[in-house]
Amino acid sequence: MARTTLLTNVFLIDCTGADPQERASVLVEGGRIREVRTGGSPPPRGNDTEIDCSGMALIPGLTDAHVHIGAVDVNILDQHREYPSNLTALFMAKILEDTLMQGFTTVRDAGGADWSFKEAVERGVIEGPRLLVSDKPLSQTGGHGDWRRRSETQPPEIFCPTAGMRSVVCDGADAVRKAAREQLRLGADQIKVMASGGAMSPADELTATQYQIAEIRAAVEVAEAARTYVMAHAYNDGSVRNCLEAGVRSIEHGNLIDEETAAMIARSGAYLVPTLVTYEALSDEGAAYGVPENVIRKIDEAREVGIQALRYAYGAGAKIASGSDLLGPLQDRKARELEIKTEVLSPMESLISATRTNAKLFGMQGEIGTIEEGKLADLLVVEGNPLEDIALLQNSENLKIIMKGGRIVKNVLEKTRTL
Repeated sequence: MARTTLLTNVFLIDCTGADPQERASVLVEGGRIREVRTGGSPPPRGNDTEIDCSGMALIPGLTDAHVHIGAVDVNILDQHREYPSNLTALFMAKILEDTLMQGFTTVRDAGGADWSFKEAVERGVIEGPRLLVSDKPLSQTGGHGDWRRRSETQPPEIFCPTAGMRSVVCDGADAVRKAAREQLRLGADQIKVMASGGAMSPADELTATQYQIAEIRAAVEVAEAARTYVMAHAYNDGSVRNCLEAGVRSIEHGNLIDEETAAMIARSGAYLVPTLVTYEALSDEGAAYGVPENVIRKIDEAREVGIQALRYAYGAGAKIASGSDLLGPLQDRKARELEIKTEVLSPMESLISATRTNAKLFGMQGEIGTIEEGKLADLLVVEGNPLEDIALLQNSENLKIIMKGGRIVKNVLEKTRTL
C-alpha cells in the first residue's frame, strides 16, 4: 500500500486562479495528491507522515520553460574550448541538483541537454527536476547556434562538444527537416530553432532575422508529426512573425517586439516566454565572468526594452509563460524572474506563469502546475506569503519543504510526526 503524507494548516495557493485558502490540508498518497480540504474541514487522520505547516504557504512546484543545464560557465562562448565534456557533464549534474533545491520541480531545457540527463534523473542516479530536453538546437550558418568566430573557418561540427552547449548547423528546409528528425530520434521532447540573432553568439545582432519561413515550417511539420512542437529563439518583429506564420508554439525572449507583433502572438495562440532575469544578471555581472564587451552591449539592448515588450504582450492578452535563460553560477537566480515580471503582472499572475501556464505550454497540464486532486504531488511549503512578497521565493531558506512526485527531497520543519 502506498504511503501517505498529510500537510496541515497551510495557506493554500493552488494556482488554479482560485482565491487562496486559510488552514487547508493536502493529503499525498504515493506520488499524487489524493485529497485537498479547505474551509476548515478536518483533515483525514491515520497517515504515515503528518506535517503541521502552520504559518506557511503551500504552492505548486515551480517550473522554468527556458533553462540551459549545459551552460556551466557564464561565458559560454569559450566554454566548449575550456571544459572537457566529462567535466561539463559533472557540472550539469550539480546544476540539476541545485535547480531542484531552488524549488523548481520541472524544467524545459532550451538546448544542450540530451535524454541521458533526463534518464539519470528519472532513474535516481542524480537528483534534479523533471526534465524536458531539446537536445541540439537548429541554427543556420552564422546563426545564433553557430559558435565559430569570424577567424575560424573549420566546419561547425568541430565546435560542438559531446556535452554542454551543443547545436547543429543546417541550411535549407530539407536539411532542417532531417536535423529535426534526428533530434527526435535521439529523445528530444521538443524541437528548438534559432530564428533570430542573439546576444551570446559571435556573428550576429539581435535584429537579425534567421531562417526562412519554409525552413522553420519544416521543423514544425516534423515536430507536429511526432505530436510535439517547436520552440523558437526570436527577438525581433520579423523573426517572431516568421515563427508565427510557420506554426511555432513557443516564442522565446521576444524583447524587441512591438504592439502589433504582440497582438499577433495573442491571436495565434502561441506562448511568449520572457527571460528578463538573464539580461539583468549578465548586464550586472557578465564582465566579471569574462563575457566580451560586444556581448554585454547586446545584453543591455535587450534589457532596455524587455519590460516594454512584456507590457505589449500582457496588454494584447498573449499567453505569458516563464523562463530564466541563466548561465553558469548565475542560475541560482531563477526565481528572480517572477519578481521582475511583477512590474507588469500581479504576483498571482507571475506565480501562475511559472506553474499553470508553463504546464499548459509543456502539454503537462493534467499532471503538474496546480494543486488539485489526482495531479503529481509537486509541492513547496514556503515561509511567508509569496503573494505579498514574491521575492521570498529567491531565498531557498524560505523553502521549508520541497516535494517532487510525492517524495520529500527537503524538509526542515520541526513539527513532523511519522507513524
